[in-house]
Amino acid sequence: MSKANTPVTRRRVIQTLGAGAGLLLCGLRAPAIAKPRRLIIISDLNAAQAPAFQAIAAEFGRQSGTEVIVNNIAHEANKTAIRNYLVADPPDICFWFSGQRMRQFVGMGLFSDISDLVEHEGIDRALGPLLDTVSIDGRQYGLPVGGLFWGLFYREDVFREHGLTPPETFEDFYRTCYRAKAQGLVPVAMGTKDQWPAAGWFDHLNLRINGLETHMALMEGRVAYSDTIFDPVFEQWRDMIQQDFFLDHGTSYAWQQAAAFLARKKAAMMDLSTFLQSVMPPGQEGELKLIRFPTYDASVGPYEDFSSNSIHIPQRAQQKALAREFLAYFYQPDVLARFLAPIGTVPPRNDMPVPDDPLTKTATGLLRASAGSAQYFDRDTHPAMAWAGLKGFQKFSVYPSQGKEIRQELDRIRTRVTTST
Repeated sequence: MSKANTPVTRRRVIQTLGAGAGLLLCGLRAPAIAKPRRLIIISDLNAAQAPAFQAIAAEFGRQSGTEVIVNNIAHEANKTAIRNYLVADPPDICFWFSGQRMRQFVGMGLFSDISDLVEHEGIDRALGPLLDTVSIDGRQYGLPVGGLFWGLFYREDVFREHGLTPPETFEDFYRTCYRAKAQGLVPVAMGTKDQWPAAGWFDHLNLRINGLETHMALMEGRVAYSDTIFDPVFEQWRDMIQQDFFLDHGTSYAWQQAAAFLARKKAAMMDLSTFLQSVMPPGQEGELKLIRFPTYDASVGPYEDFSSNSIHIPQRAQQKALAREFLAYFYQPDVLARFLAPIGTVPPRNDMPVPDDPLTKTATGLLRASAGSAQYFDRDTHPAMAWAGLKGFQKFSVYPSQGKEIRQELDRIRTRVTTST
């Protein structure tokens, strides 16, 4: 009887198992059973963007023979949960923020260095100045995935009706504000009920007057707020407050309520980001225009605020090699464009097509023409310092004469933060 016709009996099974056991005892390995490729991702995307990312993940899974599991959780919930899961049960990929918030987790040993991937894929060249937002000492720990450009907004029809000119310099800005006031307009709508819009105004003033390097030294706690180098920033801001350029009782208005003054043609300008178009009346969105925050010193900048989210590989991820495969795929210009399309955000790569949306197109052009960028204030500095700064800038917008005391209080927090880290 041939082997092919040998009946399967209990004795035959035992003999076969015995032969396998003999191979192991002799130091030879039995054929290994291949483990399935599985990639686990935690995202915090909104309802518009989550389906696009799911489709990209599924596409990568089909092409690479990988089971990709995407757990999408609410954005605010992720803020609370991320530190715990990065330590206790990290995914292979997660979403977070660029800038200081990323650097905190790198300092805790929670994000993986992906500098070799960035260089190999040519991402460093494609990001240009934005590379700094995900870098520490020249090493990269994430990839920016689009973000918000902050600048000066105005309604074109209002400027046309009142004979106003979009300001390029601070001298222009003052002339525009004086003319707006004379015609019954609020020169600048700013609502500081939620504090952070005042911090954005500080960012822009400091970037224009002192430049990016000094601004980041302040954000990182290496320079004191009371340093005389920042005197011109607070003096310029105080003068504009005393000239009544800003919305009266600004602390009573959230940003949407302040933006309503611009939308209803009662204010001339507003310093915010592209989400401002959401408050425009239907059919009038095209009247909203964006320009660069005015130049203070022609020798400085232009440096901009561009707050970007980012994608990372946790340091304790189980599938780091597979995660790198996914990032290389996901960060291709055409794939990343599909990810960003539902929300119309500014693309981080300079080799990606410019979006069709007029405001996003303008923002993209301004960002690519910048000399460098910061994040927004509360993303660039230590959380305790950010909270104190938001509170202090809001107070300054009401009581500019207390600038010295406010800066001393900020330095007290800065000292505490820097000595405890």
